[in-house]
Amino acid sequence: MAATESTMLGLGTPAPDFRLPDVVSGQTIRLETFTGKKGLLVMFICRHCPYVKHIKDELSRMGKDYAAKPLGIVAISSNDAVQYPDDAPDGLRAMAKELDLTYPYCYDETQEAARAYQAACTPDFYLFDEIRHLVYRGQLDDSRPGNGIPVTGADLRAAIDAVLAGRPVHPRQKPSIGCNIKWK
Repeated sequence: MAATESTMLGLGTPAPDFRLPDVVSGQTIRLETFTGKKGLLVMFICRHCPYVKHIKDELSRMGKDYAAKPLGIVAISSNDAVQYPDDAPDGLRAMAKELDLTYPYCYDETQEAARAYQAACTPDFYLFDEIRHLVYRGQLDDSRPGNGIPVTGADLRAAIDAVLAGRPVHPRQKPSIGCNIKWK
């Protein structure tokens, strides 16, 4: 299992716009979909990656825990579905239903969103504040497949809670680690 670290896009970077289909509803999701939210969490995930499988229950729980909060959440899969058929829209839809995801799960067929966000791995997390400037990028928590540390979402949850409370997010952040984005 090869590990790739996130690129750690610069804090303060404005959120790149995107226009992607939600694999469940078929609706087009874009940055403005989340207007009026205090924060926006953009996650690059996929179905086949062992690192994502390791945290999948926390991804579901996080959506439910923050559903009533002013936080927008979107998951995006940018992997080449020809080489990785589990990451095609049908597989992503099955994953969304299996995990009972409460947020849109989009397919980035052109990989333009992944490039715009400089996403490098799955999972890769980006948290933006109310004016859509990047305040957190990095890991969910210290848990990895096989390291015995429980999946809690502690790092990302602390950042989300700070944004929702109007507090600054701690600038010392650890990169996410996972499977590399499967580029075409």
